[in-house]
Amino acid sequence: MATQSKTIFEQFLAPVFERLLDRDAMVQFRDSIDWETATTALTNPQVDYPEYYLTNNFHGIKNGYLTVDAAVTYDPITQYVLPPSETWVRESLVKAIQGTPRRILDLGCGTGTTTLMLKKRFSSAEVIGLDLSPHMLVVADHKAREANLDITCRHGNAMETGFPEGSFDVVCATLLFHETPPQVTKAILRESFRLLSPWGQVLILDGNQKTLRNADWLSNIFEEPFIREYSQGNMDAWLGHAGFETVRTEDVFWVNQLSYGRKPLPVKHTVPQARIWESQSESYGGGIAAPQPA
Repeated sequence: MATQSKTIFEQFLAPVFERLLDRDAMVQFRDSIDWETATTALTNPQVDYPEYYLTNNFHGIKNGYLTVDAAVTYDPITQYVLPPSETWVRESLVKAIQGTPRRILDLGCGTGTTTLMLKKRFSSAEVIGLDLSPHMLVVADHKAREANLDITCRHGNAMETGFPEGSFDVVCATLLFHETPPQVTKAILRESFRLLSPWGQVLILDGNQKTLRNADWLSNIFEEPFIREYSQGNMDAWLGHAGFETVRTEDVFWVNQLSYGRKPLPVKHTVPQARIWESQSESYGGGIAAPQPA
């Protein structure tokens, strides 16, 4: 019987990570947590997992993110795959947020690295991290408590969050959409639009679609089932189709990109008023609704 050929990750990168990662530290962290109790506390039993999420392996891990192994290894590996620095890449999103938002939602927050950075920068804001994996949220909650940061970890589906319409000033996602089928991506962007207050901000940090198209070998490195579909898409077009305005995308250190958009003001606001509101966003709290005209 013919054996299945090993992936590029298994052949070349896995041995490298074996040397880079502190296995003893990961085992110690894993054993320090009562995972059954912790995941039960964070699990919302009403959450229905999408089929794509249950049937695909992400980052080459069997059963994807619904495992302790995925949660324990995510941070140690990610620090090496976001050149030139994971912190610099994630900060590109945090620093791009305009004004002083009062409520921020971090979709697909994973282990909460960006979520915590958002809370550090906007200490007075309510910051919520939402993810489909209770295991990843256990790590996010642990990191928040270790850093003495008050964030909310919410188990939920980014396509249908259950939050009220217009309840956030900023909705963001980091490294989420290269792991979702295009139809799911579009559904999440529509939900993001619904969740934002008028002139609220959406920010998407992910792999650089142009780079991935031109350097197909990058898509071969990691076992990401939807990365080629993501690379063939256009985040600006997806955001525009969801209803966002002032959409733009910029490169972040070649391998990644940051996309940005605003939820339009109600029609009764004229363009000059929108510009005045943008210039005064610091005073009125960033993405919250603009003052009503007299």
